[in-house]
Amino acid sequence: MSLFDLSLEQLADHLSGLGEPGYRARQVHDGVWKRGSTYEEMTDLPATLRARLAEEVPLGVEVVEERTADGGSTRKALLWLGGRHLVEVVLMGYRERVTTCVSSQSGCAMGCGFCATGQMGLRNNLTGGEIAAQAWWARREAAALPSSTPRRLSNIVFMGMGEPLANERNTFGALARLTDPRGFGLGDRHITVSTIGVVPAIARLAERFPQVGLAVSLHAADDELRNELVPVNRLWPLAELERAVLAWHVATRRRPSIEWAMMAGTNDGDDQARKLSAIAHRLAAHVNLIPLNPTPGSTVLPSPPERIAAFAGVLRDAGVNVTVRGTRGREIEAACGQLRWEHDRAEVSSSA
Repeated sequence: MSLFDLSLEQLADHLSGLGEPGYRARQVHDGVWKRGSTYEEMTDLPATLRARLAEEVPLGVEVVEERTADGGSTRKALLWLGGRHLVEVVLMGYRERVTTCVSSQSGCAMGCGFCATGQMGLRNNLTGGEIAAQAWWARREAAALPSSTPRRLSNIVFMGMGEPLANERNTFGALARLTDPRGFGLGDRHITVSTIGVVPAIARLAERFPQVGLAVSLHAADDELRNELVPVNRLWPLAELERAVLAWHVATRRRPSIEWAMMAGTNDGDDQARKLSAIAHRLAAHVNLIPLNPTPGSTVLPSPPERIAAFAGVLRDAGVNVTVRGTRGREIEAACGQLRWEHDRAEVSSSA
């Protein structure tokens, strides 16, 4: 049992069972969720209680490895969560905001061959508390960012390891914890959930969290290519996905975004750009072009900068709002799944 998986009421019940006064639950809850403290840092608690909490309801967040890049404004950690999950979380400081990218699963079952996480398969689902615990780590890390960036976590994106909507119950549980004004207290509009296209869950996301953003990892603009790149497209083809995203847009009155990893000779031609522009117009979507981070085990290579520029030009000429995402942390394996893959490979080598 981790503290991050306990509600304030459950924590109060546990502390009451230890004979603690009622106000202790609020002290502990505020210390963790509002101030980002560890038990050791909660000096308003008796030392005996801190020790007992650490043993009975540990935070369960251990940093296995941490790397920095971009002058310290990009930080990536491999976290051991709850004594059972090894996942990645990234913190990125920009001039005007600080964003963390959290994982929802250890591994992923979606099978996208160009993705390091997809290549490892699904290991485990994270609990809602374990997902939210990554944001707790990021909030603490943000205080140590360079002075060129804000030192306060402002945005969370569910774009790390795993498919958030394939772990829907726990993803929604994490969203509830992160947006709870009594706890972490981040505004819904500062959170974005990314999906490869788990169609039934998109409507439920709109119903439960209408102000949380939606990003769709499209990567191909016709079923033939998307079936090859994104196997789940065979279950929910593009027409179904479009209907679900459009319904989300109508229900929430928010603009969805389309994520598109640029792969050389695969999805970076002008024909795909023209098809994508039609989809973007139908969905009133913003398009993010992402230079692919090459992963070991994949034969797919990133598109060269000039091809990305040309692809973006076709979209802009068609009136599509498009940005090319800057590459951050490539030297520290910041793409999702890369650091975990490297860690697993090192363990296999050391045991051979």
